[in-house]
Amino acid sequence: MLLACLPGLAAALGLILCADGIGHPAAKPRPPVAAPRPAAPHTAPMPHIVPRSAWLDSLARHAQPPPRYDDKVVAVFVHHTDSPNGYDCAEAPRIIRYLYAGQTGARQWDDIGYNFLVDRCGTIYEGRAGGVDRPVTGAHTQGFNHRTAGIAALGTFTAGTPVPQAMTDAIAALAAWKLGLADIDPRAEARLVSSNSLSRYRSGTTATLPALAAHKDAYMTSCPGLALIARLPGIRQLAARLQGRTP
Repeated sequence: MLLACLPGLAAALGLILCADGIGHPAAKPRPPVAAPRPAAPHTAPMPHIVPRSAWLDSLARHAQPPPRYDDKVVAVFVHHTDSPNGYDCAEAPRIIRYLYAGQTGARQWDDIGYNFLVDRCGTIYEGRAGGVDRPVTGAHTQGFNHRTAGIAALGTFTAGTPVPQAMTDAIAALAAWKLGLADIDPRAEARLVSSNSLSRYRSGTTATLPALAAHKDAYMTSCPGLALIARLPGIRQLAARLQGRTP
């Protein structure tokens, strides 16, 4: 080492100069390394949603406990209501009120099970109480009501039944917005834990299901009907585009 060859005071002075950085040529400053920017969330605008007050009046309303909530919505289940298809869209509030009466009466549920309902003209209605923009725990898919939302198409969509384009467009817009709140790709899969062994999965089992799923994916049923099930791939693609995602 060169400093070891310097006598006494000269060696000590050399050490001080090196420690202060004076004994070396000035290093060129490096530009700061930019931290990677987080990916922008994929969201979609909230579609127009008709409030509960449009179909539920004080005479039909049942007393019910406060709504229950999850932390977020990571999947959407699509249903049909198994009701007639030939209705005038102005009749939709009456039909929803009838569904509410059946579920809170004969079934003794505390509210309508679906979070949202969509008529054949593409009008979206608020279903279960608690706030459309909040992760309300529904009663629509046995075993998989937590962290999910239920969208019911008003009608019966068995094989060969025409599914109105306005209805599927509205389902896509609603799912894009609702899943976008948690930045979930409608074409992706979601991991959900079954809470009921009467579903397709034993209670406690983690199931991997489509993020935009058919009722039958989680429960032994033909719902939402083969005709609407056949439209789900297109609904997923449209919902993803509405979120600004690339193919």
